[in-house]
Amino acid sequence: MNILGLSAFYHDSAASLVRDGIIVAAAQEERFTRKKHDAGFPRHAIDYCLREGGISESKGLDLVAFYEKPFLKCDRLLSTYMACAPLGLRSFLKAVPIWMKQKIWIKDIIRRELKFEGTLIFPEHHESHAASAFFPSPFEDAAIVTIDGVGEWTTTSIGRGEGNRVELLEDLRFPHSLGLLYSAFTYHLGFRVNSGEYKVMGLAPYGEPIYRDLILTELIDLKDDGSFRLNLRYFDFMAGLTMTNREFDRLVGGPPRKPEAALTQRHMDLARSIQAVTEEVMLRMARHAHALTGSRHLCLAGGVALNCVGNGRILREGPFEKIWIQPAAGDAGGALGAALLGWHHYQNQPRKISGEEDSQRGSLLGPAYDAAEFLRTAAIPHLELAESELMARVATLLEEGKVIGWFQGRMEFGPRALGNRSILGDARSPEMQATLNLKIKYRESFRPFAPSVLRERLEDCFELKEASPYMLLVAPVKESLRLSQTVIPSEVEGPRGATGDAPDFMTRLKTPRSTLPAITHVDYSARVQTVAAEDNPRFHQLLREFEKTTGCPVLVNTSFNVRGEPPVCTPEDAFRCFMRTEMDYLVLGNFLLDKTKQNSRSGGFPTAENKTAIWKSPLLGEEYRKLDRSPCALRRFGLTLGSALLLLGSLLFWRHHRGAALLFAFPGGFLLILAGVAPLLLKWIHGPWMILSLALGWVMSRILLTIAFFLIVTPIGLLQRLFGKRPLEIAFRTGANSYWQARTARPVPADYEKQF
Repeated sequence: MNILGLSAFYHDSAASLVRDGIIVAAAQEERFTRKKHDAGFPRHAIDYCLREGGISESKGLDLVAFYEKPFLKCDRLLSTYMACAPLGLRSFLKAVPIWMKQKIWIKDIIRRELKFEGTLIFPEHHESHAASAFFPSPFEDAAIVTIDGVGEWTTTSIGRGEGNRVELLEDLRFPHSLGLLYSAFTYHLGFRVNSGEYKVMGLAPYGEPIYRDLILTELIDLKDDGSFRLNLRYFDFMAGLTMTNREFDRLVGGPPRKPEAALTQRHMDLARSIQAVTEEVMLRMARHAHALTGSRHLCLAGGVALNCVGNGRILREGPFEKIWIQPAAGDAGGALGAALLGWHHYQNQPRKISGEEDSQRGSLLGPAYDAAEFLRTAAIPHLELAESELMARVATLLEEGKVIGWFQGRMEFGPRALGNRSILGDARSPEMQATLNLKIKYRESFRPFAPSVLRERLEDCFELKEASPYMLLVAPVKESLRLSQTVIPSEVEGPRGATGDAPDFMTRLKTPRSTLPAITHVDYSARVQTVAAEDNPRFHQLLREFEKTTGCPVLVNTSFNVRGEPPVCTPEDAFRCFMRTEMDYLVLGNFLLDKTKQNSRSGGFPTAENKTAIWKSPLLGEEYRKLDRSPCALRRFGLTLGSALLLLGSLLFWRHHRGAALLFAFPGGFLLILAGVAPLLLKWIHGPWMILSLALGWVMSRILLTIAFFLIVTPIGLLQRLFGKRPLEIAFRTGANSYWQARTARPVPADYEKQF
């Protein structure tokens, strides 16, 4: 049985294919379209999954699973506007057209795009997260915690996994969300929401948690069991277009930082404070999950599960013996969870566990490519080496301080580079972090880099006993590798200035803290990836060769991309990135490319953005870009418009308005002739006409939606509040001992077929 899982229309669209309970393929749409966090229908990812599974068309599919319930999400959206009305018009005008055109019609879109007439199922968002965490894990039973921004209504859930069943036991609901709280600080610190949260986590060690108590007093009412409420007085994400408001700015002592503006000590302290609060909430939730389920194991998913600092604390300080985190913990992983729910819950099929290993196969679930064909077709200078010779050569280059682009085998599923789409460097180099950030990745200088270490040498380098194959745990660097703290002058860590500026941020950044300075963060921590021979034999072989050459079993490993782009997918993507940066060498399979041997035209491949830029409109950009301009579409346009003008001219002629009739008849006839003999010439008419049509449609839709907001949504919301019925529970401090809400209904197969 072939089951296709899909996530789409929020962010990180993805597709996965599960066959008889085995994960065959999974990939994010962004990797193919080159649009970071692409939220569109995952057409390219679906095509890849079908190819990988040997399925020529959608008739080979038995079931398609979408990762959430669209109508339940729409219910939350409308309830939010009713709770906020008469505020929230701007947000309403932005969100509702998207729902009307796209998200409400998900079932029809899937059937049309796939030409699929079989069964569609719609599990809940957090149930998909829970399934993605538990079913691939190596545990027979486990507690499950899922934390993200929001699904349909749920923002956090605690559940239990046992055998082939996942059951959600308790949850927290919108608008009270740890993910949204963290995103609010991400926004205030000048980073992009839903992608800049990593930056906040990386910035945190440079600050002090001086706002921690303020957050716990004013912004969040946190209970001992990890449940909480947000003080919505300080946030704008319900009714507005920003995450925070002026009350929030006054509370934390300043306005939001503008993107690319200088970072001050206040910003670093805010990052450290929200990180400390997030870790405390995660720890309390983990303890409550243990008390609720009694399990020795924990599975994590949801966007907040990518907070590897919090994950590391749960492993070290929490009550669980082992934890397993879904590598694609965000919405992309929901596609995999939905497909697995289709197999285990909807089809009620058993689950097989293979010993101590998980079933995600190192999360190397994406496409592989023939580099030889690409190099030959593009006539790119390269050197082909035998595997042993290649490993020795690359290890030597890394020892010399060279930066290597490393492209091998199947692409990773999830946001982390795990050794197949990676940029590698020598972790012993004091200059490597700055080199990678400024000359390769083109990003902020404070961003840390992760180490990849031989699994068998893990405890020699880091204070971590459990394997971390997916780079989702932060652990301290071994004491024996740390340099004495006396190398950090006290004046470098000196007092804050009156303006809040960091006294000498770059000096602190460049101060070595261990014998592996490129991967040791300012607090002596590192985000660790362990590499085992059974998971990735080729990358493991390179690490062993580097250790044989240098005595060091650790390499810097960062994703193969530059700032603002997703990790590379194809050899073309890798070569383009290689030529646009200051990388020294590129390895494509067994082929070694030297930057100095490449000619100037080698980097001339157009990017995906360049291919479509000509069709972008300043006013209606995305909709205008998506218009079909093929000869067939232009011919239909000419025939339709020409026929309409001729018909109008005929009516005017019949009403004895012969002059006006000719004004319409002649253009109509001309368009019909062009449509028949030269439809491509119609593009000069098609573009302006469609811009005018879209602009008029945009204006009319906003007028109608504004009327609906004030004549329907606002009165209903005000009446509900008048009679004491609140669409949302927004009270801050209620005196309750816990805010967890029990889940009573356990879904049956028929429930999965409903969109609500």
